[in-house]
Parts: sequence; C-alpha cells; structure tokens
Amino acid sequence: MLFGAHESIAGGVFNAIERGKKATCDTIQIFNKSNNQWRAKKLEAQEIDVFFKAIEETAVTVAVSHTSYLINIASPEKALNEKSYKSLKEEMERCEILKIPNLVMHPGSHVGSGEEVGMNKIAENINRMFDEMKNNSVTLLLETTAGQGTNLGYSFEQLAYMIDRIENGDKVGVCLDTCHIFAAGYAIVKPAEYEATMKSFDDIVGLDRLRIIHANDSLKEFGSKRDRHEHIGKGFIGKKGFANFVNDKRLKDVPMIIETPKGEDLAEDIENLKVLRRLVKPTGAKRA
Repeated sequence: MLFGAHESIAGGVFNAIERGKKATCDTIQIFNKSNNQWRAKKLEAQEIDVFFKAIEETAVTVAVSHTSYLINIASPEKALNEKSYKSLKEEMERCEILKIPNLVMHPGSHVGSGEEVGMNKIAENINRMFDEMKNNSVTLLLETTAGQGTNLGYSFEQLAYMIDRIENGDKVGVCLDTCHIFAAGYAIVKPAEYEATMKSFDDIVGLDRLRIIHANDSLKEFGSKRDRHEHIGKGFIGKKGFANFVNDKRLKDVPMIIETPKGEDLAEDIENLKVLRRLVKPTGAKRA
C-alpha cells in the first residue's frame, strides 16, 4: 500500500513534492490552486517543468488533487452554482496539465433545497462537464462525508444515487474518508464491523470505484456527524480501526492519504505515517 499526506503547494506546486519527501510520503495529495480563493494563478511552463522534475528526482508521486472548499455544484443559488461549476472544470483542466490522475471533491450541500434535488444537480453538472471535456483523462472522485449540516454524500446509497446518474461512469470514482464514514455511523473498529461496512460499500457502490482512502482518526465519537480529524491512533477510531484498512488485501493498490494537523517541520506527518506503516502485518499473518 502507498502511504502519503496532503502537502502544501505554498511557493509553487513543485514544493509539495519536496515536502512529501521530507514527510516520508510515497505519494501525496495537493490543492492544485489556492483552496480559499476562486481565482487560480496560471500554471507557467517553468513551474510545470520543475514539478515533473521533482517527481522524477524524489520518486514521490501525486495520487490526487483536492478541490477548493468553496465549490458547491449542488447549490440552489444559480450564480454560485455556475461559479462552482466553472471552478471545478478549471481544476480538472489543471489536473490534466499536471498529469494528476484523480481529483477529489466533497459532493456538495443542498442548502435546504432537498437531498434529491441537490444530488440531481450534482449529477447534471458532472454530466455537463464531461460533455465539455471529452479528452480529459482525470477521474473525478466523490468523497464520503460526515453528514454535517446539509452536506451530501454521507451514505453509500447517496454516492451510488449520484454515480448512477452520471453518464460517463467510468470517469467517476470514490474517495473514502475514515473519519467521515465513522462520524456518519459506519462502524470500522472491530474486524467484524469493518467487514460488514466494506461489504456494504462493495454491494452498494463497488470496491472497484474506490481510488483513494483519506486516513484520518476522529476527534468526535461514533455517529457524531462531526468532521473533526485527529492524529492516527489518538481518536475514537484508534489503531485497531486502521489496522483493518492497512491489512485488507483488497485495498493494496489504493493510496492512503492522511489529512491531519501539522506544523511546518512536518513532524506530525512523519509520526502518523510511521504509525500506519507499523500496523501492516507481515505477509501471511492473519488479522485479529
């Protein structure tokens, strides 16, 4: 399994690669633009070249980019919906330029318009985008959410509902966030509960759609509907829960990315990745 972290692009997208190397990452997740601004600074040729060179020199790959948190393609407000659509499309284009295979997004928030209305709007926008970007090779990933407020994507059924309404289904996958599904009420700590949850995911969504795992412990208790990330083994999921994921052979090709708090020296990333790697049992050993 490939382990990594979300790393900052401050100073240029290429800097995330060096930060990933320092943090002992095999692969990383980045924002491909500022995550708290609509405007995107143009990717200059020199910056792109340095980005690819850094990957070649460090062997740290970029498995996925995360969209700006401003984007809400479920919004019932016409102007915001259109602004969100254009921003999502631009981020897809930037991933294509940087050869990042996946772009993950929180599906969106219906803001009172209703879950079905919001999910239909999400699918409509994604269909429109794929129609306008026929040659784009990036896979769009819908992320599982915690069920906070009017956010969509907190159940496997909701993810399946949206995916079923996307015409280019082969261009859509899922990012499973451990903190989010735990907060949403999916049990993953005890092995039997973990197996039941993963069977449910496979039956409803399909394990073949799982492209990225966000490995985050939960600061809040099971079923809290609160999205609060904690360091690996320090929250309510604990090391036992993560041992289930890192030793599941079905997930061996799915990159596991941490999104936990950190300082500039990245010591927390180094420690969290060390904890995850230590949970991996030798080949042939059985899970408890």
